[in-house]
Amino acid sequence: MTMNFPTAVRTCLTEKYATFSGRASRSEYWWFVLAVIIGSIITQLIWWPLGMVFSLAVLCPGLAAGFRRLQDTGRPGWYIAIPFGISLLNTLLAPAMPTEEAMMAGEMPNMGAMALSGVLAIASLVIFILYIWWLTRPSQPETNTY
Repeated sequence: MTMNFPTAVRTCLTEKYATFSGRASRSEYWWFVLAVIIGSIITQLIWWPLGMVFSLAVLCPGLAAGFRRLQDTGRPGWYIAIPFGISLLNTLLAPAMPTEEAMMAGEMPNMGAMALSGVLAIASLVIFILYIWWLTRPSQPETNTY
Protein backbone atom coordinates (compact mmCIF):
# COMPACT_ATOMS: atom_id res chain seq x y z
CA MET A 1 0.00 0.00 0.00
CA THR A 2 1.51 3.30 -1.08
CA MET A 3 0.99 6.34 1.14
CA ASN A 4 1.47 9.99 0.36
CA PHE A 5 3.39 12.42 2.58
CA PRO A 6 0.53 13.84 4.70
CA THR A 7 -1.11 10.45 5.21
CA ALA A 8 2.15 8.83 6.32
CA VAL A 9 2.93 11.64 8.79
CA ARG A 10 -0.62 11.61 10.18
CA THR A 11 -0.54 7.82 10.53
CA CYS A 12 2.78 7.78 12.38
CA LEU A 13 2.01 10.75 14.64
CA THR A 14 -1.62 10.09 15.54
CA GLU A 15 -2.90 6.65 14.66
CA LYS A 16 0.26 4.63 15.37
CA TYR A 17 2.28 6.96 17.66
CA ALA A 18 3.46 4.13 19.94
CA THR A 19 2.26 1.07 18.02
CA PHE A 20 5.00 -1.53 17.97
CA SER A 21 2.98 -4.22 16.22
CA GLY A 22 1.94 -4.71 12.63
CA ARG A 23 3.67 -3.49 9.53
CA ALA A 24 4.74 -0.21 7.94
CA SER A 25 5.10 0.11 4.18
CA ARG A 26 8.18 1.67 2.64
CA SER A 27 6.26 4.80 1.71
CA GLU A 28 4.84 5.20 5.24
CA TYR A 29 8.27 4.84 6.82
CA TRP A 30 10.32 6.97 4.42
CA TRP A 31 7.76 9.80 4.18
CA PHE A 32 7.77 9.95 7.98
CA VAL A 33 11.59 9.96 8.05
CA LEU A 34 11.57 12.86 5.57
CA ALA A 35 9.08 14.76 7.76
CA VAL A 36 11.28 14.21 10.83
CA ILE A 37 14.39 15.43 8.99
CA ILE A 38 12.61 18.55 7.73
CA GLY A 39 11.11 19.20 11.17
CA SER A 40 14.49 18.74 12.84
CA ILE A 41 16.21 21.19 10.51
CA ILE A 42 13.50 23.82 10.91
CA THR A 43 13.30 23.56 14.71
CA GLN A 44 17.08 23.62 15.08
CA LEU A 45 17.27 26.76 12.93
CA ILE A 46 14.56 28.48 14.99
CA TRP A 47 16.00 27.66 18.44
CA TRP A 48 18.12 24.66 19.42
CA PRO A 49 16.13 23.82 22.61
CA LEU A 50 13.04 23.62 20.40
CA GLY A 51 14.94 21.16 18.23
CA MET A 52 15.68 19.03 21.29
CA VAL A 53 12.00 19.03 22.28
CA PHE A 54 11.04 18.08 18.72
CA SER A 55 13.56 15.23 18.72
CA LEU A 56 12.17 13.88 21.98
CA ALA A 57 8.60 14.20 20.66
CA VAL A 58 9.33 12.13 17.53
CA LEU A 59 11.57 9.55 19.21
CA CYS A 60 8.74 7.16 20.11
CA PRO A 61 6.89 7.31 16.77
CA GLY A 62 10.22 7.05 14.94
CA LEU A 63 11.16 3.90 16.83
CA ALA A 64 7.66 2.50 16.35
CA ALA A 65 7.70 3.17 12.59
CA GLY A 66 11.15 1.57 12.27
CA PHE A 67 9.99 -1.39 14.37
CA ARG A 68 6.96 -1.92 12.11
CA ARG A 69 9.06 -1.41 8.95
CA LEU A 70 11.54 -4.10 9.98
CA GLN A 71 8.66 -6.46 10.71
CA ASP A 72 7.25 -5.71 7.25
CA THR A 73 10.52 -6.95 5.72
CA GLY A 74 10.44 -10.15 7.80
CA ARG A 75 12.93 -9.13 10.49
CA PRO A 76 12.34 -8.80 14.23
CA GLY A 77 11.28 -5.24 15.01
CA TRP A 78 13.37 -5.01 18.16
CA TYR A 79 16.46 -4.90 15.92
CA ILE A 80 15.71 -1.16 15.61
CA ALA A 81 17.06 -0.76 19.16
CA ILE A 82 20.57 -1.96 18.20
CA PRO A 83 21.80 1.27 16.54
CA PHE A 84 20.30 3.35 19.36
CA GLY A 85 22.05 1.15 21.93
CA ILE A 86 25.42 1.45 20.21
CA SER A 87 25.02 5.23 19.91
CA LEU A 88 24.09 5.50 23.58
CA LEU A 89 27.07 3.33 24.56
CA ASN A 90 29.40 5.47 22.44
CA THR A 91 27.99 8.63 24.03
CA LEU A 92 28.48 7.29 27.55
CA LEU A 93 32.01 6.01 26.89
CA ALA A 94 33.25 8.86 24.71
CA PRO A 95 36.47 10.39 25.99
CA ALA A 96 36.31 13.90 27.36
CA MET A 97 37.84 16.63 25.25
CA PRO A 98 41.15 17.75 26.74
CA THR A 99 41.25 21.28 28.08
CA GLU A 100 43.50 23.89 26.56
CA GLU A 101 45.66 23.85 29.70
CA ALA A 102 46.12 20.08 29.44
CA MET A 103 47.09 20.40 25.77
CA MET A 104 49.61 23.13 26.60
CA ALA A 105 51.10 20.90 29.33
CA GLY A 106 51.50 18.11 26.76
CA GLU A 107 49.05 15.73 28.44
CA MET A 108 47.58 13.08 26.16
CA PRO A 109 43.91 12.12 26.26
CA ASN A 110 42.90 8.60 27.30
CA MET A 111 43.90 6.61 24.20
CA GLY A 112 41.98 3.49 25.27
CA ALA A 113 38.73 5.42 25.43
CA MET A 114 39.50 7.03 22.08
CA ALA A 115 40.18 3.63 20.49
CA LEU A 116 36.94 2.18 21.91
CA SER A 117 35.02 5.19 20.65
CA GLY A 118 36.57 4.73 17.20
CA VAL A 119 35.64 1.04 17.09
CA LEU A 120 32.06 1.86 18.13
CA ALA A 121 31.90 4.57 15.46
CA ILE A 122 32.99 2.10 12.77
CA ALA A 123 30.46 -0.46 14.05
CA SER A 124 27.78 2.24 13.94
CA LEU A 125 28.64 3.05 10.33
CA VAL A 126 28.46 -0.61 9.27
CA ILE A 127 25.16 -1.09 11.11
CA PHE A 128 23.78 2.13 9.59
CA ILE A 129 24.51 0.84 6.07
CA LEU A 130 22.95 -2.54 6.91
CA TYR A 131 19.81 -0.87 8.29
CA ILE A 132 19.45 1.37 5.24
CA TRP A 133 19.58 -1.81 3.15
CA TRP A 134 16.97 -3.56 5.32
CA LEU A 135 14.63 -0.57 5.51
CA THR A 136 14.65 -0.09 1.73
CA ARG A 137 13.78 -3.70 0.93
CA PRO A 138 10.34 -4.45 -0.47
CA SER A 139 7.63 -5.67 1.85
CA GLN A 140 7.07 -9.38 2.20
CA PRO A 141 3.79 -9.88 0.34
CA GLU A 142 2.94 -13.05 2.20
CA THR A 143 2.12 -13.32 5.88
CA ASN A 144 5.28 -13.40 7.97
CA THR A 145 5.85 -14.23 11.62
CA TYR A 146 5.46 -10.58 12.58
